[in-house]
Amino acid sequence: MNVLLINPSWMSREGNIWKKISGAMPPLGLAYIASYLEKNGISVRIIDAIAEQLDFVSLLGTVADAPDFIGITATTMTVKSALENAAECRKKFPKSTIVLGGVHPTLMPEDVLVNDNVDFVIRGEGEYSFLDLINGMEHEKVPGLSYKKDGRFFHNPYGELIKDLDSLPFPAYHLLPVTKYKAALGSYKRLPVISMISTRGCPGKCTFCLGSYLGGHVRMHSVKYLIDEIKMLQRDYGIKEISFYDDTFTTYKHKVQEFCKLIIEEKMDLTWVCFARVDFIDETTLKLMKQAGCHQIMYGIESGNEQVLKNIKKMTSLEKAVEMVALTKRIGIECRAAFMLGNPGETEETMQQTLEFAKKLDPDIALFNITTPYPGTEMYAWAEKNNYLKTKDWSLYDLSNAVMELPTVSSVKVEEFYRKAHKEFYGRPIYLLKKLLKIRTFGELKTALKGALAVFNK
Repeated sequence: MNVLLINPSWMSREGNIWKKISGAMPPLGLAYIASYLEKNGISVRIIDAIAEQLDFVSLLGTVADAPDFIGITATTMTVKSALENAAECRKKFPKSTIVLGGVHPTLMPEDVLVNDNVDFVIRGEGEYSFLDLINGMEHEKVPGLSYKKDGRFFHNPYGELIKDLDSLPFPAYHLLPVTKYKAALGSYKRLPVISMISTRGCPGKCTFCLGSYLGGHVRMHSVKYLIDEIKMLQRDYGIKEISFYDDTFTTYKHKVQEFCKLIIEEKMDLTWVCFARVDFIDETTLKLMKQAGCHQIMYGIESGNEQVLKNIKKMTSLEKAVEMVALTKRIGIECRAAFMLGNPGETEETMQQTLEFAKKLDPDIALFNITTPYPGTEMYAWAEKNNYLKTKDWSLYDLSNAVMELPTVSSVKVEEFYRKAHKEFYGRPIYLLKKLLKIRTFGELKTALKGALAVFNK
């Protein structure tokens, strides 16, 4: 039995700042599935079309033997590409079983099952269910499986979430083009860099987020598992830096502290970055993180207006954001801060408040995205119910296109402000001076110039 797993390509539109600053990191969901299948005697190959940056037909041409199963992951932004890839797979391997998984198929299974090139959808965590399907379990019994039969759709109940993440082998990095991965501009200190996840799930209940879409509490790998995985990456691939892609890396602060203490005790040569929330961090944890090699944290601030934060159920305050961003910077860790424009209840005035608040916080890097109501979120249901959605062309759900027409501010104004926000934040003389004074190497100068071109040529 052999399986082909595919991470479909994604090309951002012109006008999207991510087109110039985004990196490419491993499809860890596929890599976990691949290692679990290999552990159970299945032969696996992965095509990462984003990292390879080659035409998918050419990449598929390197696969000589017809796979028994083809698994394709998809987010909302990549589902169009995923379905195009499925069509190419069907042409070349008409007898292969094609399965889609990932966030978008999980939450919109019929949206992809209507496509004749898709045989099954696996909803939720895919390790156990995909193996069940491959091993021939009756379709009606495979947890989380969606399929079509006699013109009807069937959706099996979800299986239990994987409680013990340590029961999974390390992601199958050996099946990935590790040397071709790179972090987003400005988000790393040393190369080579690669991503990891220490948890699954998110403690937040934000209306725009999919981090908790499967429900349940946040589950975390043991500290030993994480340290062993890092040591393997350093030994086998020469990795010097880790980008933790958890929704909230600091959910369990005592575990983060244990992790940091072990890195310090073992004198590991490691730098790293992570995502966090301002309400899931404290001074003790930050100091240990700094000592253990953390040099940058990204906080989701979202808005500079308290009512807008309540509208999206962010459950934090502007006061807390000011306090924790200042503390993080004072301890010596850089801050990336993410903001959203075009939230429910947004007006031109509240967007300006967000920009002014960003200037007040003065993070090292500020990212302004257009609020995007992804399918499956509370915000999407709200927008659909009130007829605020402008389109269901999923390729436009890319954080740079206003897909909602709100009653309080026009989509045109939101897109205009998106173009304005980055230029006004980064064009401040005081910001430019501080950046110039911090440059120590040619590499840092090169990164600064690339960032400036991305912002001011938008």
